[in-house]
Amino acid sequence: MRLKRLIYTVLIIVLAGSAISGVADNVSQTYAEQALKRALATFAAARALNGVISVAQGTEIALEPGGVGVMLTPGQVLDPVNDLVERFSSVMLVASSSLGIQLILLEILSWWVVTAMLVLTLALWLASLWSPALRKNKYAGLTIRMAMILAVIRFAVPVVIICTNFFFDTFLLSKHEVASNELTSSTMSIEELNAQIDDNMQPDDQPSSEEASELPSDDSSFQLPDFGELASELRSSAVEMYADAADWIGSMSISATIEQLEESAAQATSHIINLIVIFVLQTIILPLGILWLFVELLKALAARSLSFVSGQASPQAE
Repeated sequence: MRLKRLIYTVLIIVLAGSAISGVADNVSQTYAEQALKRALATFAAARALNGVISVAQGTEIALEPGGVGVMLTPGQVLDPVNDLVERFSSVMLVASSSLGIQLILLEILSWWVVTAMLVLTLALWLASLWSPALRKNKYAGLTIRMAMILAVIRFAVPVVIICTNFFFDTFLLSKHEVASNELTSSTMSIEELNAQIDDNMQPDDQPSSEEASELPSDDSSFQLPDFGELASELRSSAVEMYADAADWIGSMSISATIEQLEESAAQATSHIINLIVIFVLQTIILPLGILWLFVELLKALAARSLSFVSGQASPQAE
């Protein structure tokens, strides 16, 4: 029995010392601020990717391979990724809000009034463990319950933040860094492809067939008195052939660009899904699970302490 009293005494002293010193609050605040910075940086990366994709989707290229007019929109292959990025942005907004709420709750629940009430109830709990007179008091059980409730209120947020950070650093940090860096690389790759598409859209310096037929020629080889009209037609045909060849080459270049866009989109999709899993775990699933375990642990300790105090008081009452 004395060993159990010593165990409960150490527990009470640790809770009271942590509440008064604020060690858990300071550590958890640092962890929460780091997590919020990561979430905001990832949210900014998602918005940057969304902007780059929007630019790519708004690009249209007009080609006439073989004289057939074709309007290409290479950025449309990124439409599924753009939808995913918008949902990812919503997830990151929720994650950032969750971390911000944790910081605010940490500041509120570390208020000195809550700490004072917790220390008072812990002192009464400690006294009831070692004082036979207090164990007989009918309010001894109520005091223990109040101490557990206040302990949950006072330490729930720090415990959740510290445990979540430990889990993140151990299992998720490396995955987050890889996915975040690759997402930034995908954004830069799509931006470079946008620049290539813009270069392909620049006007050609060569004249079109209509312009060539209207332009006067200074070349004496095409000014023969007898074959002037034939020379003009040959020149017009040559320009048309050049334009057709340029369009075919341009269409092949655009096809290669579209394939690269599809590859970048596939890579970005994989990294976005990984980041969604990481932040949902860090800001929603893990905090709820850790909070439930913490509450159940304190409830079990309170129940054992109540049975111990009741068991100690009953023989003396007899």
